[in-house]
Amino acid sequence: MTLKSIILTSLAALAFTSAAGQQPEPVLTEVLFRKGDAGVHTYRIPSLIQAADGSIVAFAEARQNGGGDTGDIDLVARRSTDGGKTWGEIITVWDDGENVCGNPCPVVDRETGRIILLSTWNNGKDPEKAIHERTSIDTRRVFVLYSDDNGRTWSDAREITTETKLPEWTWYATGPCHAIQLSKGPHKGRIVVPCNHGVFGNGTVSHIIYSDDAGETWHIGGNPGVGNESTVTELRNGDIMLNMRGPRDKDRVEKGAARLVAISHDGGITFDEPYLDKSLIEPVCNASIINYAPKGKPTGTVLFSNPDHMTRRKDMTVKQSDDSGKTWRIAFRLSDLPAAYSDLLVLENGDVAVFYETGEKTSYDTMTFTVIPSEAFKK
Repeated sequence: MTLKSIILTSLAALAFTSAAGQQPEPVLTEVLFRKGDAGVHTYRIPSLIQAADGSIVAFAEARQNGGGDTGDIDLVARRSTDGGKTWGEIITVWDDGENVCGNPCPVVDRETGRIILLSTWNNGKDPEKAIHERTSIDTRRVFVLYSDDNGRTWSDAREITTETKLPEWTWYATGPCHAIQLSKGPHKGRIVVPCNHGVFGNGTVSHIIYSDDAGETWHIGGNPGVGNESTVTELRNGDIMLNMRGPRDKDRVEKGAARLVAISHDGGITFDEPYLDKSLIEPVCNASIINYAPKGKPTGTVLFSNPDHMTRRKDMTVKQSDDSGKTWRIAFRLSDLPAAYSDLLVLENGDVAVFYETGEKTSYDTMTFTVIPSEAFKK
């Protein structure tokens, strides 16, 4: 039985319900990257956007020789021009030999249609631990790339480390998953990118970077002082919600194994005191958050995807809030299989695409694209 068949069988067996009653069937499910494809050891780190021409672009890291976070890692993508039914061949977005080109975090500029892609680089011989401890050959660096043809071809990577990383920071990561462009208020048009960084001797915390000129120049924004990998969305009132992966504290389960959240009222320059959202549990893993705005205008409905489990990377689930993140309910459980990182995309017809890591034996066997019908998100 194929992984696609197993996912569909698992969905049929689950008894979870949506607001409309019994959970509906997915519109489609396609495996976009499979361990071993094109001679690549493992594909990881999903990121998803819809280009100005309507095509869907799915990004991943092609980890050439192993499943770990360092070594020869390239940024790759696949495109679909028919809503995810069929996909083109793998496109190499950025390859720097045996070094790491990773953590894709894209956004589409509404004025120009340009896809702006943030990414991070490090020497392929440097493990994360050495970068944190400042014993590495090099350090973690920040780059931006762009595409003006809806993801078919890509610019060279341009380094922006001095604009986006303080000298005392060690580790650095953009996203992973999509960035956003603000749609209202005094900061309309601002590109906001969720990130995290390490401070020598003090662990890792989340922050954002932003651009007010379509990615030409970049600035360091707010830092809530907690968190790790993060994901960001604009709320209906124009505020920014930063949703963050928590630390691996020994008492994290006793505290609720919850995601960290912080709100900005000034376009990401500062954040309120962060809090634990105990409705959003995690096994310490990446997640994705997005405003459910099929018409392009932010609404009071927000969606969140992650492995819905306190200790294990499994049970990929989409939760829904109809009050801008104050309360949550399960909208759709994708399967009970192993699962890890994910990204969300709201389509113009109200359907929701989820691009996520999953597999029969491990969370990293495939990167799978599923479209959930809009009826799952009715109030």
